[in-house]
Amino acid sequence: MHTIQQRPVSINGHVEIRPMMYIALTYDHRIVDGSEAVSFLVRVKHLVEDPESLLIEG
Repeated sequence: MHTIQQRPVSINGHVEIRPMMYIALTYDHRIVDGSEAVSFLVRVKHLVEDPESLLIEG
């Protein structure tokens, strides 16, 4: 995880300044399939953006 920085993003056709953070994932391609790694990273992104979903899921 990198630092949170203010960056311009497009929201509903308008440019807005929002806090953004890059998340990087490294893994051994010989052991982990790329699609599984991407799915994991997308899940982490979702949980960071909506931590309440951790409490709702069962």
